[in-house]
Amino acid sequence: MNDTPLGGIRIEGLRKVYGHGDTAVEALRHVNMQVAPGEVVGLVGPSGSGKSTLLKCLGAIIEPTSGKMTLGNEVIYDNGWKVKDLRALRRDRIGFVFQAPYLIPFLDVTDNVALLPMLAGLSNANARERALELLTALDVQHRASAETSQLSGGEQQRVSIARALANKPPVILADEPTAPLDSERALGVMRILNQMAQRAHTAIIVVTHDEKIIPTFKRIYHIRDGQTVEEAGEGLALDDHGNDTPS
Repeated sequence: MNDTPLGGIRIEGLRKVYGHGDTAVEALRHVNMQVAPGEVVGLVGPSGSGKSTLLKCLGAIIEPTSGKMTLGNEVIYDNGWKVKDLRALRRDRIGFVFQAPYLIPFLDVTDNVALLPMLAGLSNANARERALELLTALDVQHRASAETSQLSGGEQQRVSIARALANKPPVILADEPTAPLDSERALGVMRILNQMAQRAHTAIIVVTHDEKIIPTFKRIYHIRDGQTVEEAGEGLALDDHGNDTPS
């Protein structure tokens, strides 16, 4: 593999084994993956194939058994964690987008986005300014003072994307972000993810079963029996309305 450009992520020979001895289960066998800054790739596979385990390893939620992970130009795992504070790593350098937005109901939209930068040490004013910039980029700035319960499903997902970008992470992990959405809104979310990846030079990995969005990926990693196989995707372009157009 080539060196990962600053901001990308590279995984080499990643393994994860649960249990020991005769009861050991090899969830990940020898996973290799590389995602460049500004790129959105798909990760697909049947239930039990290792997608969730891989996502948890990438998100520093569980520890791999062996292998190597490089984030930007820093090795964060090499047969053991090379980062002392995993909590800070997850907060500052990895963004998460889930199937459900998981917004905090007693905070308004701006504070939901500003919370992580404030926890990372940014002043309240600067964090809120950053939040408003992202909400504007995602075209939900008119909802900045709204309660999360007042938002539509599509608006909530946009706010969750803004929150994931708030600390300018080099990588975002999106777990089934379009599953509850209809085709138009699902394609709209993919358009936003592609736009924000390019603007922020962020590498985005989308775990999905959603057949509606598979054609939008230029590269797809299939995971089967704990191993990944890369293939070229259709890479359909998305217009300003989230509709697919010839690339």
